[in-house]
Amino acid sequence: MTTDLDIAAIGTRAAQILTAIQQHPLHTHLTESSLKYTCCWFTTTGYATIADWNVEQDSPKLAVEGLRVLALKAAVLEATGDEKRAELLVAAPVDEMVHAILAQWNVMTKIQEDLGIRFAHATDLEEFGYEIGGETDQLYAAAGWGDKPMRYWLPTSEVNRRLDVLGRLYETIGIQGHGATTSINFDEPASASAAG
Repeated sequence: MTTDLDIAAIGTRAAQILTAIQQHPLHTHLTESSLKYTCCWFTTTGYATIADWNVEQDSPKLAVEGLRVLALKAAVLEATGDEKRAELLVAAPVDEMVHAILAQWNVMTKIQEDLGIRFAHATDLEEFGYEIGGETDQLYAAAGWGDKPMRYWLPTSEVNRRLDVLGRLYETIGIQGHGATTSINFDEPASASAAG
């Protein structure tokens, strides 16, 4: 894949940004608060695509990936000044964690101000086309973070396959379009076995 970015320079800068975030006094608060209310940020199209998902075991690892992505995007934004260009292609489960981290608005604002960086994330600019070996992977490698945990870095083709499976399962309980519409009767009486 060709790219107009200086992969090595942006990877190095992303690693510096991540280290600065990790050394910031609010880092622990950020990560703990991002993981605290899991019921509020779980969707049917992100974490649900991870096989054998376990919120207690997987969330802390996924938070690391989310912060790495934010550091990469901040480095691209800093290098290009282009918010759309900074909207890197990211695996769906990792993107969901990015949303959970960014929901910690006050902490993220303080970290941005203190570090003099800007985190880039605009859902209207997002595209879902992450595939292994592309620009995001090149930047990740250049940052020196080692191998990505492929459990979370699912390529779009695999996410779409899993979403098809999930969609069929969701429909059996009255959820259509991955939650866009539902036909669930919340007034359904308890079953006889539960009542007896």
